[in-house]
Amino acid sequence: MRAMAASVQEVFREAAARWTLIAYFALSSLFILVFAAAVNLDVVDGALAGARIFGKPLEAGGESVSIDKIVLGFESGFSGFLFLVGTFLALFATAHLVPRLQEKGTIDLYLSRPVGRVPLLLSRYAGGLLLAAANLVYLIGTMWLLIVWKTRVLHPRFLLSGAVILFTIAVLMAFAFLVGVVTSSTGVSLMTTYAIFFFSAILVAHGKISAAVSTETAARIVDGLYWILPKTAELGAATVALVAGRDMPADFSNVTPLAVFGSTALFGAASLGLASWLFSRKDF
Repeated sequence: MRAMAASVQEVFREAAARWTLIAYFALSSLFILVFAAAVNLDVVDGALAGARIFGKPLEAGGESVSIDKIVLGFESGFSGFLFLVGTFLALFATAHLVPRLQEKGTIDLYLSRPVGRVPLLLSRYAGGLLLAAANLVYLIGTMWLLIVWKTRVLHPRFLLSGAVILFTIAVLMAFAFLVGVVTSSTGVSLMTTYAIFFFSAILVAHGKISAAVSTETAARIVDGLYWILPKTAELGAATVALVAGRDMPADFSNVTPLAVFGSTALFGAASLGLASWLFSRKDF
């Protein structure tokens, strides 16, 4: 247990030594500063009297608008942007964990310790997930505090968006670990995982795609891929819907939240399980 805890700590030390940790949080800070500078709200007696977003005035038709309604719409829309930013930054900051672990010399040092291969890999995964979670707390928490400071409106659901984002990161990171074990390449891990992200988002229209293909076999392959791969488009929509306090969009009404999260979690668990099995049998 101590050896696994030490391995988790080494993820943070390695990220700091290689400037990954600094770059990770610096980019998040940049997004926070842009957000703080871009949004200016003039609140009078609990209503929005004027607003400027990225220097352009927000038209309210000459009427005062409920600040609570404006903030809720603002937070729900911005949570979709944070879904992309948070996921992409996390994958970029953690895709190196397995390839660097398998470098000659590094892997010899780790395997000489009293810890099994599978616990070693899982500890690296846990360390990467903790790193991503820490950044999400900083990114989303700071933005939420800025919104509260500017508007005096509290919407705790904005903080809950981090849970869906972290779930998405956990699944995609598991796949990145699988690719990392197979290829020992950070670049390939990143490119493949990002490709899965976008390809899965396209498959949200699998019904229309299946109807457009020329053969029944191709239609079954499309439908099968949809249920096998993570539901990235639905998860992004779920993030926005959670913050807004509404149901999933009508486009996704034929898929239940349980099916979205369940099938995505199964993909992540299968990826991490296969990565662990391959790592345990790999010849170094």
